[in-house]
Amino acid sequence: MIKKEPRSKIRVNKHLKVRKKIFGTSERPRLSVFRSDKHIYAQIIDDTKGHTLVAASTVEKDIKSKIEKTNNVDAAKVVGEMIAKRALDKGVKQVVFDRGGYIYHGKIKALADAAREAGLEF
Repeated sequence: MIKKEPRSKIRVNKHLKVRKKIFGTSERPRLSVFRSDKHIYAQIIDDTKGHTLVAASTVEKDIKSKIEKTNNVDAAKVVGEMIAKRALDKGVKQVVFDRGGYIYHGKIKALADAAREAGLEF
């Protein structure tokens, strides 16, 4: 019998392949996205120092109060707008987008588009 690899393991392998090519610097940090079953998380990371500069997720009270559900496209848009707003306040305008091994579609695309509309360049 042929055993099929779990979807989560395939995503992790894709993410490792992407991370070989994508690296965040001080001038252009990395916008990393993680999606769980209940929430969506985004953080801007300077890989040279190993520090998270800015983070936003649907777990936070101020974001959770704006949305009805925490795991849909509308929630991803709110997180994208919030991460861009916080990044611009810190002086970060350009980032490298790390989709985390997820397909660029749905929630991931909505977060990226919202961040672009709010002023981030990638």
